[in-house]
Amino acid sequence: MSDAFVNLLLQAGKAGSKTPGCAGGGLQQFVLMGLMFLVFYFLLIRPQQKKAREHREMLSNLKRGDRIITNGGLVGRISGITEKYVTLEIAEKVRVRALRSHVLGKVGDEGEPESK
Repeated sequence: MSDAFVNLLLQAGKAGSKTPGCAGGGLQQFVLMGLMFLVFYFLLIRPQQKKAREHREMLSNLKRGDRIITNGGLVGRISGITEKYVTLEIAEKVRVRALRSHVLGKVGDEGEPESK
């Protein structure tokens, strides 16, 4: 049964190559693949890279006294900062350490994210 299926596929391939108007089909497929890549680049990849670059810039501009929110939802004021960690004061005399990379963004005085 598998031999019959293979023979059928081979015959279909031979018949398809003799049809008129199929010349240049490879070029058309290449152009379509290129266009699909451009669409994915401008709709998915580029905006994601821009957002990641803005997040890296925000992390590098953090300083003591900034109010931030972490990925876990903790809101606090930065009381200490190192290359890898930030120390947050989330209440009076209550401090926690968090990874600097887990800072989601800066927040205003009311706990709302700052608009850009």
